[in-house]
Amino acid sequence: MSKLIVITGATRGLGRALVPQFEAAGHTVVGCGRSGSHVAELANLFPAPHTFAVIDVREDRSVWGWAQEVLRSHGPPDLLVNNAAVMNTPAPLWEVPADEFDRLIDVNVKGVANVIRGFVPAMVARTSGVIVNLSSGWGRSTSPQVAPYCASKYAIEGLTKALAQELPAGMAAVPLNPGVIDTDMLRQAWSAGASAYPKADEWAKRAAPFLLALGGKDNGKSASVG
Repeated sequence: MSKLIVITGATRGLGRALVPQFEAAGHTVVGCGRSGSHVAELANLFPAPHTFAVIDVREDRSVWGWAQEVLRSHGPPDLLVNNAAVMNTPAPLWEVPADEFDRLIDVNVKGVANVIRGFVPAMVARTSGVIVNLSSGWGRSTSPQVAPYCASKYAIEGLTKALAQELPAGMAAVPLNPGVIDTDMLRQAWSAGASAYPKADEWAKRAAPFLLALGGKDNGKSASVG
């Protein structure tokens, strides 16, 4: 049965790797990203019924408008994947500039809340659907020089588990640790060490079926791929 899947941060990294996996399985993908050229590339590769938009998840009004357009044209998502996130430049916490810290929290935490505010009421009204918020191993443990990122992903764990308690029976909110994947974000944190880990495309082959299998039984449970 075909599902409607909404993915934020669909133009790069894990989000971008998931798009062709969902499309190949017969599902409709609606995605967003900040890069106009990358969004145009996705739209060319995956035409209608798939749709992609230039959206900055930090901007609540833009997210709200996008969500209303998607709900009108496609209906509520069966699977909502909050993937958009950024990493701080590795440094001791006291050396991370305030504007960099603010941007990270705005994307990684407030952006997730903005997307939930836009899409989840329609999912609740239908009493079905799964919300997956991308967490991290650094949302369940810590390392030096990535304190802002750790803070944001610990927040995602708490936000998602509280959301799970608010949903009607049959729905699910799941904080997902994708594992350690060789992405631009990991290279920013670990430089050359990132190349020792699986590529995003390889990860997505395992992750897409895993995400599609999530349901009410998983509500509020911290999950991991791999």
